[in-house]
Amino acid sequence: MSDFLPAFKVVTTHGVRGEMKAQPLCDGAAFLARIKRVYTSAQGAGETPLLGVRAQGNMLLVRLGGVDTMDAARARVGHTYYFAKQDARLPKGRYFIDDLLGCAVVDADTDIVYGTVTEIDHPAAHDIYTVRREDGSTALFPAVPEFLDRVDLEARKVYVRPIPGMFDQPVNGDEE
Repeated sequence: MSDFLPAFKVVTTHGVRGEMKAQPLCDGAAFLARIKRVYTSAQGAGETPLLGVRAQGNMLLVRLGGVDTMDAARARVGHTYYFAKQDARLPKGRYFIDDLLGCAVVDADTDIVYGTVTEIDHPAAHDIYTVRREDGSTALFPAVPEFLDRVDLEARKVYVRPIPGMFDQPVNGDEE
């Protein structure tokens, strides 16, 4: 787990006053609008004021402190900026993907451990957790309220109530 997560990557300049077009690496403009500072490294170095962010299609338009010319913006093309998790406020029941990776997936009723969360995808309305089982195979788990009981980040556990067979069938490519 990291204290700093990717916010966006600058892809080009936008206009002549230092605004930059960026690829979002988090939940997008509305999420970043509540963040007041970003960092130039994943370790928290290079604190920079985030003066403004807005959506433009599937991209972001970003204004950073100290970047007020096209040349200054051009010098940042290709750079990734990070935000501090402590600066973000998540709604109840929402978690950073980084915090869920590596958590044990445990049956809420029987305490059986099904495996470990190794990946989280968001193909539609709900996240899909990839769970690596002890035998090395994987299972896909839909993180919907019917199956996801609770998350205990301190204990590094995701408690689930799966339907029969959910963790028994291998995912394509795992079959031998």
